[in-house]
Amino acid sequence: MPCLNEAETLERCIAKAKDFLQRSGASGEIIIGDNGSTDGSVEIARRCGAQVVNVSIKGYGAALGGAIAASRGRYCVMGDSDDSYDFGDLALFVAKLREGADLVMGNRFLGEMAPGAMPWKNRYIGNPALSGLGRFLFAAPIRDFHCGLRAFSREAFFRMDLRTTGMEFASEMVVKATLLNMNIVEVPTTLSRDGRSRAPHLRPFRDGWRHLRFLLLFSPDWLFLYPGLFLMVAGALLGGWLLTSPIHIFGARLSLDTLIYCAAMIEIGFQSILFALLSRAYAIQEGLFPKPLRPSRFERIFSLERGILAGALLLGIGAWLFLTAFGIWREAQFGALDVERVTRVVISSSLSLSLGFEVILSSFLLSMLKMNVRLLPKATQAGRDGAQSIALSGEPEASCTM
Repeated sequence: MPCLNEAETLERCIAKAKDFLQRSGASGEIIIGDNGSTDGSVEIARRCGAQVVNVSIKGYGAALGGAIAASRGRYCVMGDSDDSYDFGDLALFVAKLREGADLVMGNRFLGEMAPGAMPWKNRYIGNPALSGLGRFLFAAPIRDFHCGLRAFSREAFFRMDLRTTGMEFASEMVVKATLLNMNIVEVPTTLSRDGRSRAPHLRPFRDGWRHLRFLLLFSPDWLFLYPGLFLMVAGALLGGWLLTSPIHIFGARLSLDTLIYCAAMIEIGFQSILFALLSRAYAIQEGLFPKPLRPSRFERIFSLERGILAGALLLGIGAWLFLTAFGIWREAQFGALDVERVTRVVISSSLSLSLGFEVILSSFLLSMLKMNVRLLPKATQAGRDGAQSIALSGEPEASCTM
């Protein structure tokens, strides 16, 4: 559980977790990821028999990540330290883990929610909207993306390779588990009013935006690729029609001015598609995205050489159109031109030339991002365990990560 000045409620949370471990007969440890508390929370945790991990990097995700990394159990249970979740009622979570689930999510909407436990804007707007968006973008089988009470195997956690340090940590866990095809299940849980007299650390609009931003950035297809394809196709279809002759729609005449905007749509759409390809390649190289088990159709087709050839072809078309426009100008003895005729050729030429250069340059950049670089061997999980082991006898089955 992440802890930042939770002296009012921390002891009750630890007591409930200890009670569950005693009643269930599970061997476990209770770990607090402290984020710089100054109200005596650390002393309370140690007095209650919990292990404290001091996490200097600020943030909800950083505190949880530090505590989980220090755990030794086969399974971990995480939850907030404000006494809003009942650590004494974890039987369903543990049962699902033992049945083979990688990630067990609590669902507050399937369980009980005490009056006033969740602000109305979170309950009826924010959480349903963000959870729905997450299901739509990633096909995640989760209806409560932001429930703070969840359990997972330690092995699954390290496979997720979570990177965010703030509130986005909760969304990243669900998204990464989904992209890795992990076994994810939901169980009902109870949400109570938190037991603190002070305002919570959560800021609904700020943290809601951070979750939304994360979901969009983790979905380059919906953010870049599909809008780009739409713009390119729409611009090409309408522009191709306008290249032959003006169009009359409900008395309005569409001609060169509309053709210029069509060229801009194609250019912007192409840029958006490039952003999708480059951002995905960068994210996979940096470990932000899980590396797909099989290469995509584009990856099977793409190579630097083919990119250069495609760009050269566009440059050749652009150059040929340029010479055509120059020939038209020469026919007019370098004087006044038929604007309707020559402008269509010039627009097509400039668009082909710009796309050709972009294809060649982006092919080099994409190839650089996909280079197989030599990396130092990753620390094994055993090594991590040794570096962050804690003085407890035996190997606990579960870690109540607090």
